[in-house]
Amino acid sequence: MRRRRTPTAMDGSILDSLGQEIVGVMSPVSICMLLVVLLVSCLSPLPSSIDSPSSTPVTAATLVYLESPSDPPAKKLAGALLNAAVFVVLVAAVTFLLVILYYYNFTGFLKAYMRFSAFFVLASMGGSILFSLFRRFSLSLDAPSAILLLLNFSVIGVLSIFSPAVPIVVRQSYMVALAIIVAAWFTKLPEWTTWTLLLALAAYDLAAVLCPRGPLRILVDLASSRDEELPALVYEARPTASNHSVSSSPFPAASVELQPQYPVNLNPNANPNSEPSPNSSSNDSSPGPNQADDSVVEIESLAEETLPLVPAATSITQLGSTHGDPISSVEQDDIFETSRGIRLGLGDFVFYSVLVGRAAMFDLMTVYACYLAIISGLGCTLILLSICRHALPALPISITLGVVFYFLTRLVMEPFVVGASTSLIMF
Repeated sequence: MRRRRTPTAMDGSILDSLGQEIVGVMSPVSICMLLVVLLVSCLSPLPSSIDSPSSTPVTAATLVYLESPSDPPAKKLAGALLNAAVFVVLVAAVTFLLVILYYYNFTGFLKAYMRFSAFFVLASMGGSILFSLFRRFSLSLDAPSAILLLLNFSVIGVLSIFSPAVPIVVRQSYMVALAIIVAAWFTKLPEWTTWTLLLALAAYDLAAVLCPRGPLRILVDLASSRDEELPALVYEARPTASNHSVSSSPFPAASVELQPQYPVNLNPNANPNSEPSPNSSSNDSSPGPNQADDSVVEIESLAEETLPLVPAATSITQLGSTHGDPISSVEQDDIFETSRGIRLGLGDFVFYSVLVGRAAMFDLMTVYACYLAIISGLGCTLILLSICRHALPALPISITLGVVFYFLTRLVMEPFVVGASTSLIMF
């Protein structure tokens, strides 16, 4: 039986029910942005060579136009728009290819490709950043030790990300490390290309998640219909339980579905090993082993969970009252709920960090403004998620606020504060 759950007086407010989940998502996002800012501050070149063609890597985001500091603003804007359009088209094509492969059950190939991608990012891109840090701080390490260290780090990272047997903290740490490495590479893009690319990706994320035929929407619908985990890298916050819920496993699988729920006796004085009375009816509150499957009432089974931001699914276990009498369906809804942690796509970590990393190339005041804007946008998205009860993209609000606050701080607030400080004006 499937139906909507009616709110009752036992339900807390939105912030009470999502407080721990919000902290569980914002904490790794903040750590990721902080470490990217530190990396950019340590490894950024001289200001005169930040946007020079020699220091800009040729990537999928710079295939059409390679920005030069001597170019006029109109040319920079046109070239940046072309770069963003080409990059978004490539991302959409790869996503649709992913959907096609998953539709025809090439899950083994997709898992192998994700493992190879994670190993490549950790070994090659992460190794390059590690060696840059060694050169920056004049550290010495022989080649065999460096290769052995890098291989161990990469292999353990791949096993930790894709194996459910490792502690969830280790898996979360490697997911954040992946996002830091990719974001550090994206901060090497030219300035105009970076801002147009961020806005273009926010618009694409909005369409891919909310449109009925969006690629991410189709991918999640397929995964939900097959009761399988999504073939993607997704950060999952540690699941939490409310005061009226049964806690789930501390080491959840990567699937977006619920953990199996088990019946719990409501009578604290009852013996868990006692047998039911022969006078009890078929509607008694203590279902036998063969009746457990028939005593589950699913409520709001959300099948539209997507990669960027996934709400917690809920389920209820139908149980009897403390005296063995059958209880109403409305009372059953208020007894137990189990929720999984909120899931956030790894791309959201990357592009949040790219924004603050680019701001770190200007000054720390801009970094603070962008960070507060991104966290505020993520908080608004999480609150909307709890109200709408369906999947929402995590990029549009945060990226839009971050870009707006970046330019407001850089063009308005920073000149005002610096001018007031140099004139010894205090407020």
